[in-house]
Amino acid sequence: MSDGVYDMPEEPRRTRRTPGQRPRALLPTIATLIVLLILFSVFTDVWTQRLWYRSVDLGSVFSTVLGTRVLLFAVVGLLMAAAVVANVIVAYRTRPRVALAPSPSPGFERYGELLQQRGKIAIAVLATLMLVFGGSAASGEWKVFLAWRNRTPFGVTDKHFNKDIAFFVFDYPWLRVLLGFGYSIVLLSLVAAIITHYLYGGFRPSAKGQKASGAAQVQFSVLLGLLVLLKAFSYWLDRYGLTTSDSRLFTGISYTGDNAVLPSKEILAVIALLCAVLFFANVVRKTWLLPGVGTVVLVLSAILLGALWPAALQQIRVRPSEPVKEASYITKNIEATRQAYGLENTKVINYEAETTAKPAELAKDAELLPGIRLIDPSVVGPTFEQLQQVRGFYSFPTDLDVDRYKIGNQVRDTVIAVREVEIDRLPAGQRNWNNDHTVYTHGYGVVAANGNQRATDGTPVFSEKDLPPTGELGDYEPRIYFGEQSPDYSIVGGPKGSPAVELDTPEGQNGGDPTLNTYTGKGGVPVGSFGNRLLYATKFRDANLLLSSRVNNESKILYDRNPRERVEKAAPWLTPDGDPYPAVVDGQVVWIVDGYTTSANYPYSEKVALDDSTRDTTTGRGTIAQQPSEQINYIRNSVKAVVNAYDGSVELYAWDESDPLLKTWMKAFPGTVKARSEISPALMSHLRYPEDIFKVQRDLLAKYHVTDSTTWYQNSDLWRVPADPTQGAGGGDSAVVNQPPFYLSLRMPDQTEPKFSLTSVYVPNAERENLTAFMAVDAEASSPDYGQFRILRLPGNVQIPGPGQVANKFQTDDGIRAALLPINQPSSGARAQYGNLLTLPLGGGLLYVQPVYSVRTSGAGSYPVLRYVLVGFGDRVAFGSTLQEALGKVFNAEVSTGEEPVGPKPTTPPANQTIKQALAEAQTAYTAAQAALKAGNLAEYQAQVNKMKAAIDRAVTAGAAPPATPTPTPTGTPSTPPVTPPASTPTSGG
Repeated sequence: MSDGVYDMPEEPRRTRRTPGQRPRALLPTIATLIVLLILFSVFTDVWTQRLWYRSVDLGSVFSTVLGTRVLLFAVVGLLMAAAVVANVIVAYRTRPRVALAPSPSPGFERYGELLQQRGKIAIAVLATLMLVFGGSAASGEWKVFLAWRNRTPFGVTDKHFNKDIAFFVFDYPWLRVLLGFGYSIVLLSLVAAIITHYLYGGFRPSAKGQKASGAAQVQFSVLLGLLVLLKAFSYWLDRYGLTTSDSRLFTGISYTGDNAVLPSKEILAVIALLCAVLFFANVVRKTWLLPGVGTVVLVLSAILLGALWPAALQQIRVRPSEPVKEASYITKNIEATRQAYGLENTKVINYEAETTAKPAELAKDAELLPGIRLIDPSVVGPTFEQLQQVRGFYSFPTDLDVDRYKIGNQVRDTVIAVREVEIDRLPAGQRNWNNDHTVYTHGYGVVAANGNQRATDGTPVFSEKDLPPTGELGDYEPRIYFGEQSPDYSIVGGPKGSPAVELDTPEGQNGGDPTLNTYTGKGGVPVGSFGNRLLYATKFRDANLLLSSRVNNESKILYDRNPRERVEKAAPWLTPDGDPYPAVVDGQVVWIVDGYTTSANYPYSEKVALDDSTRDTTTGRGTIAQQPSEQINYIRNSVKAVVNAYDGSVELYAWDESDPLLKTWMKAFPGTVKARSEISPALMSHLRYPEDIFKVQRDLLAKYHVTDSTTWYQNSDLWRVPADPTQGAGGGDSAVVNQPPFYLSLRMPDQTEPKFSLTSVYVPNAERENLTAFMAVDAEASSPDYGQFRILRLPGNVQIPGPGQVANKFQTDDGIRAALLPINQPSSGARAQYGNLLTLPLGGGLLYVQPVYSVRTSGAGSYPVLRYVLVGFGDRVAFGSTLQEALGKVFNAEVSTGEEPVGPKPTTPPANQTIKQALAEAQTAYTAAQAALKAGNLAEYQAQVNKMKAAIDRAVTAGAAPPATPTPTPTGTPSTPPVTPPASTPTSGG
């Protein structure tokens, strides 16, 4: 207090926030959070991958892949970061005191000052970027590194460099990878050095006098010398790359490649080496004259030797006498291609096919008739679904599979499918998280039908059916937790004694309430702990995994459930076949997946695009996957993989144990592939020759069945796979795509008994569609001839109709058209659907068999039923309600096919009903023709006359000659002869 007045206390000063202070504090926080989120996301992905691999007892695969990727990331990333940072530091420390010339922009000087102030931060950022860039690129090459590190000799040497094939398949790709990293490291170091010298005045390309300081010149010379040295190494490696380069004619070294390109690469390698020496010498001499001259010489040499010389040699010496010059190189290509694709032991049999049906010849092959499959697996999927779906949330694939099962005392070709759950089919009112992921968790049961039988109503004869499953496949675990249409993920399992929630079957065995189940299999990843629940909630971006009470201490999560994807993940070095198939083996439903080892570096072998070679009308449809778009020139079916449909376990069995690639990967991943001898007899009985490798091989054999270089060059014996004739017929797709191969039980001329085989046909590579060859490979894994290709080469002087021509005969034959007319009538509400057109050697010739289905065109619940079987032999075609009937008409003999329809015989409408219908159509056409005649429309008149004639022909075929109908005559034109009913078509057995 002073002078009676209280002194007010001094108000504390507030620190004034300078503009931009809060944002400066906020930005690092946001950046830190982003980095943490990225790191947690990476950790989640890595850790959940580890948990998945442990769940299938393949933790060693995860650790090997992860360890290899980390090693490559660290080594290459650190090397790139160290090289670039070192060059920046060297450039900075050797900067001149005074810039060689003023900077063209003041901004560059400010950048230089800023870097001086924040040098450590800038270096850290640069090193991090280089580490991430180089390490990420290197970690992606882990397969190339592991294959090189564990390489196995082929025991075969190439015929040019005298090196084991392993050098080209394993060493050469890894050397190319190292060369690429070398280029990247040196080039980035050079760019970093140039920028640094420019910022600090040591490099001024626009200066009139000295453009680079002495230190900059030394650094640039060393880096450019290294770059040119790498180019010399690249030229040297290019020599080996010629063995897999594509020329106009084939893959491999050609005459021009051998006599011009190869020596030019060697010369250019020497020139590049000398040029690199000149750059290194520039460190001492400090003049750009000699390195510049060397660079000019290198560029001119590359143009003259690398481009002009080969082009001139090709034009002047090779092209005028190309068949002679290229003969030895074509021979190398043929031999290597057949070896790389497993075609060297293909048998080509000259087959004098009969074109006239003879009962005696058919009698010799009577035992083959029960093996002719009538049920088309690509058509009857909807039939299986409608008759065996049971509930709307179950489904079957679009294309079913063909296998063999012992039904009674006979091994039959069987069409088989798994009844899977498809939650997308649940009604909207039933869609919620609990139902989608904890209730509808699995499918139930297998459905199978005899391939050569039909019921009297045209439906398949099921050898396994219904819920719960009953039939002739024996007892097995029916629950399908892992399949081609399984949900993305399901939460299964629970404490012992807790209420079950997983839907087993819609009703109990005797009706009543649904039956529920609790998963007890060993498959799946435990998610009882909070940590695992958090990881998977992050992985699937689904908070319900953390919040739902359905996730308990004993819960497991099932994901990555598609058998093909499961094998691809368990064995990342394999290329799985596009069509896994189910089988009942030792009381379990399993998925069998064929695995391929491939390479694009087999010397002289022809390269093909894997996706193009395996594409046909079934590829990409339904669950049949398309192969990746990659080039290959070597393939082996090296592994048979088995995925258990209940517990998801993956078993890999070595199949082609002589394959060097398989041996290499077995060394890289020891203990993951079991020996072939461990395959059980029950499993062996269901293994078959896979489709995708067969498609690749048939694509190659269309050209490489020729072993003579002259004939090969002339392309005078070139074949092709025909287009699928069923596309565009009976409502099919109109796109022109290759006919798929077919599994059939048949006997080739040099075989003593029928074998389960995979078959295809060829037509000439011209506009003609006649048959030129039939091919089959023994597909029965237990057969000593498994994998043996046999080609029946047809004589060139005999016209054997091809699939397209036979399909045309079927669809234009009056008798067949008359039989199908009631089905195809718009008023019938149905249409005819043509099934697969099968070809097989029978009766001394080639027999065509095609089922025809009737399917309703509108309304729910529509499905195809088998109505007729079409048969073609030579120039004769016929049809019948059974194969036995159709064959009897073609061969004019009684036969027994073992496919007598099962069930009560359907009542057949009286013949006069068909006659009345045909005559009514003839009368309608006659009336329309008269009207068109009066109107002067002669084109319409003729069209109606043709319709009238076709209707009369159908009436005749039905067995009665209609009364003559007068033909109208146009006024003022010559009289048209009356239409007389023709005799029954001689080519038709209908």
